[in-house]
Amino acid sequence: MTEKLQKKLSDSPSARWAALMLVSLMMFAAYMFVDVLSPLQTMLETDLGWSPETYGTVSGSAYVLNVFIGFLIIAGIILDKMGVRFTGLLSACLMIIGALIKLYAITEYFRNGGFGYDFLNSFFTSIPVSAKLVCVGFAIFGCGLEMAGITVSKAIVKWFRGKELALAMGIEMAIARLGVFVVFRLSPEIANSADPSVVKPVAVVCLFLCIGLLSYIVFSLMDKKLDSQIGHIEQSEEEQFKISDIGRLFTSKPFMIIAFLCVLYYSAIFPFQKFATSMLENRLDISTADAAGLFSWFPIGAMVLTPFLGAFLDYKGKGATMLIFGAILVCLCHLTFALVPLTQTIAYIAIVLLGISFSLVPAALWPSVPKLVADRYLGSAYSVIFWIQNIGLMLFPIVIGWALKVSNPGVSEKIAMGEDIAYDYTVPMLIFASLGVLAFFLGLMLKMQDKKHNYGLEKPNV
Repeated sequence: MTEKLQKKLSDSPSARWAALMLVSLMMFAAYMFVDVLSPLQTMLETDLGWSPETYGTVSGSAYVLNVFIGFLIIAGIILDKMGVRFTGLLSACLMIIGALIKLYAITEYFRNGGFGYDFLNSFFTSIPVSAKLVCVGFAIFGCGLEMAGITVSKAIVKWFRGKELALAMGIEMAIARLGVFVVFRLSPEIANSADPSVVKPVAVVCLFLCIGLLSYIVFSLMDKKLDSQIGHIEQSEEEQFKISDIGRLFTSKPFMIIAFLCVLYYSAIFPFQKFATSMLENRLDISTADAAGLFSWFPIGAMVLTPFLGAFLDYKGKGATMLIFGAILVCLCHLTFALVPLTQTIAYIAIVLLGISFSLVPAALWPSVPKLVADRYLGSAYSVIFWIQNIGLMLFPIVIGWALKVSNPGVSEKIAMGEDIAYDYTVPMLIFASLGVLAFFLGLMLKMQDKKHNYGLEKPNV
């Protein structure tokens, strides 16, 4: 009986899996909002006057504050100092604030001269005013999103260390990707319903973000109980987090390899999601809804496979090898979209390959980080990786939007005038493929480092 009373809440399978579902619901809503406008690029161009270059700038704006003011580094310090409850709730509130600003920016009220319109219209007049305010809201949302990402990762490590860690991280990522599937299906349907508007899907997903905040509040109550069971453990001076610990990360070769592999790989995935619907729409000559529906199977493939690969990693290992194979597959997928005459069947096959890739890499990458850094600065380690990742996620949508416009001279202007003309996506897809090649070589370097220093990246977690 005494032994039973001394068990921690995280030792109960039902409790720790319930905690996982609660934090995952917040990330489900967050990933929905990230891509709520992705299936609507054509509507944004015709209704709001956003060129591909403008759309790329808006897509990259979510990461501006994280990169240029180092917010993610600050977020990691807050996480290591204040814990997962405070940081998670702060991140959820930031996401909601940023989402509401973005929602306001695309409303007719604002676009017809509402509060703030005249001020924003007084500079950078080549960019639509709605896009400028969306960038502000998306940048604030992006701070909350990336802070939530590192917080949820550390929370899962806290509740699942020594247990089904990679499986838990895989399930969390699967649920988040379900949000991408839902929004690619839902957004075009809502936007094109009676009285078509891009505002309606954004408003719906804002409501989901509020539900995500409520779910994290419930998780925080559970986490508080867990801490009370663990009790306050006084740490020695050596065990306490110090700002100087961040310097350790930048001098760790395997950590920096995994960080740069992360930025290259994710830059080949998330910015591609922003342009995938338009690419399929133009390459296959199909409607926006059909293109979004076709691509929506990408996150489903990743969602189904990631938990299984996480379980494999927990019990069999081979994390570095999985990273290498994932990089190969993402390269093959993008080369297919760039160079192969495309049919719907070939497109489905390429999307399945991309889904498998997006299962292999995240399932292996995030559970590998605790093997490379000490617990006391794990939050900062995740924040540094996310910060470096954010540089790519900020720049590559802008690069792709620019490359699309430059490689298609005059096309944007003709579409704005009502002409039925398609974009050629060859150059943007070759850029995405090159990122996969570079990620492959970093994967090989990481495997060599693991073999030389025995970090355990190829060993099971359990």
